[in-house]
Amino acid sequence: MSNIEILLVYFLGKIMLKRIENFRKILNEKNVDALLIKSKTNKKYIGALTGSGVKVLITNDKIYQIMDGRYVNEAKATTSGFENVVFNQGNSYLQEVKNLLKDNCKLAIEASQTLVKEYLEMNKYGFDLVLLDNELEASRKCKDDKEIALVKKACEITDKIFKEAIDQIRVGMKEYELSALLQYLAISNGASGMAFDTIVASGERGAMPHGRPTDRTFKEHELITIDFGITYQGYQSDMTRTVCIGTPEPEMKKIYDIVKEAQQKGVDFIKAGITGKDVDQHVRDFITEKGYGEYFTHGLGHGMGMGDGELPLLNQRSSTILEEHMIMSCEPGIYVPGLGGVRIEDDVLIENGVGVPLNKTPKELICLEVK
Repeated sequence: MSNIEILLVYFLGKIMLKRIENFRKILNEKNVDALLIKSKTNKKYIGALTGSGVKVLITNDKIYQIMDGRYVNEAKATTSGFENVVFNQGNSYLQEVKNLLKDNCKLAIEASQTLVKEYLEMNKYGFDLVLLDNELEASRKCKDDKEIALVKKACEITDKIFKEAIDQIRVGMKEYELSALLQYLAISNGASGMAFDTIVASGERGAMPHGRPTDRTFKEHELITIDFGITYQGYQSDMTRTVCIGTPEPEMKKIYDIVKEAQQKGVDFIKAGITGKDVDQHVRDFITEKGYGEYFTHGLGHGMGMGDGELPLLNQRSSTILEEHMIMSCEPGIYVPGLGGVRIEDDVLIENGVGVPLNKTPKELICLEVK
């Protein structure tokens, strides 16, 4: 191993130790003896295997990967810093948890990852259970330098994919075709996959905020909402742009201009020290003043990183105070049934106290040549 490789391993180890300590703080905060992690995202955060047959158990002085035999070789080859505990496939991993902990142990578990059947089984083993809501997600809401670099790279790739894709949009192309093209371009540009199911909604289908692609074909003068993200080395991007083939109808151009201005107001308003609710309200008030408040039907944004459960949320209920190195989407939209819709979205990093958009794709309405 070269000196550079040795240094890389050392620094990555330091990062993972810091992340584990972030989770360990919850032991004291909740006054529990151990923390059981099943969530794929939370396991990934601390460098553990993410397979469903792997659970992570954290105590004040130990961290275990509990797994059946399918994962042993992978654990040895790709993870470090864990004590690996192996049980026979078909047996309950809870017996291994019981063996590792003292009697009458207070065990914190992820409520969103635990089925009622499993919860009842845990009780049979005598654990004193404490349900966690989003404490783990909250502890990773501020990104470290490595995480920020990976999200930035994911956004850079996303910008490149979008630029390549729009050159191929034409009248008669199906929503399905554009979705497939985006996936192809993602993989060919270095992504490991899509961050979520791509949204392609054209014409009046643009009024569906989560309109998944169909066999509907693109038509002249219609707007097309394109919402996609990629995964790069475990970290994600999420960008939305709305484009038009030819010139848009006047009402849709008016809506586009309102959403564009609202989105920029949101980006400019994001800063450390205010709540997610503050940002959402700032943008929502502007759209309402323009007469379209009832057609903005979702929260302004969500946290960005590895995926599931990322904080902060930007919505009407979010009391989360924004902090340095949080990353979030800013994605207002207007959706008018029977007419269509517009959404524009950037991923925004709080850096030096203010919001900095990570996507570089222009937000002026792109009117594509009619082909």
